[in-house]
This record gives sequence, structure tokens and C-alpha cells, in this order.
Amino acid sequence: MKKISFGLTLFVIVLVNFSGNAQNLSWDVGLRFQKTQDLYYENGVTTQFNLNDRWAIGGSYYTSRLGSALGSNAIKQDNFIVSAAYSFRPQKRLRPFIRANTGYFIADYEADIFDDLTSSSVLASVDVGIVYRFKTPLKIGLSVGYNAVTGSGSEGAGTLYPIFYQTSVTWDIFKASSK
Repeated sequence: MKKISFGLTLFVIVLVNFSGNAQNLSWDVGLRFQKTQDLYYENGVTTQFNLNDRWAIGGSYYTSRLGSALGSNAIKQDNFIVSAAYSFRPQKRLRPFIRANTGYFIADYEADIFDDLTSSSVLASVDVGIVYRFKTPLKIGLSVGYNAVTGSGSEGAGTLYPIFYQTSVTWDIFKASSK
């Protein structure tokens, strides 16, 4: 975990130093809605700091507790993610992007009988999608992603499936331009 933290810190420093003259800094916060193919709905919060028109770093917390496990006996799982994204067509309202994600996953099986199953995992994924920027500070993003770390239950967490779909609705709470 220390290697991941060090690598992410180094990556952020490089991005900040090489992101040009830091034009169009902004900070978005909002909601994230995610569906794992053939499994759970997971919802939560997301934030993204846009270093310039193309590069952004961010973080998300999403959980089945606010999705499929809400009022059911679905497995309660929590995901903590940090990410780095690159946007294409920065001057357009509709912007394609690619994003690399890493983080940590924890499942709460709630019964002692499942103690032998893997209940946590490092996460590594990539997703591609589009963001639409309205004339207001509102943004809506859609993407499809692939988890590189999955599991069967006996090896790796059994509820980490490879394909996911994600929607985010964010609002610029801070915007600065140094043009």
C-alpha cells in the first residue's frame, strides 16, 4: 500500500509540474452511480480536481450499502478509489476521457460462516467514457470500465467482477482561470 501511495503522490507532483500554466483549475463534487455487470448497484460520492483542461485527479467512495444492499441481504461492500483522468477535445462540451483507478475494496459478509472467504482486495481498473459540460457548472459523465483485479471467492474477493458501468453527476464548486 505504501508503494501505491508513493506512486500516486509522485504522479500528482509530475502532473502539477507539467500541466502547463494551470489554466482552468476547477474542483467538482457529486454523486457516483455504478453497476457491476451481472451483480450489484453501488452508489456514493465522487470528487475531481481538474489540473487543467486535460488532466484531472480524483477520488470516489461508493458502496452497495447505498445500492443493492439497501434494504436487502446483498453483500455490503465498500470501494475507496483514487484516479487520474485525461480528457480529449478540451474545448468542447462533450469530452471523451480515459481514467486509471486504484484503491481498496472491503466486503462485509456479516456471518462467521464466510470467514474463510477473501473479504478485501486492492483495486486496479481503467474506464473510458464521455462527460457533458452544461453551460451551468453541472457535468454528467458516463463510462464503461474494466477491473484488472477480480476474484472467485476462494482466490480474491468473489464480488469483484471485471466489467462495470458508471454514471457521475458533478458540480463545479470552485473554478479559477489564469488566462
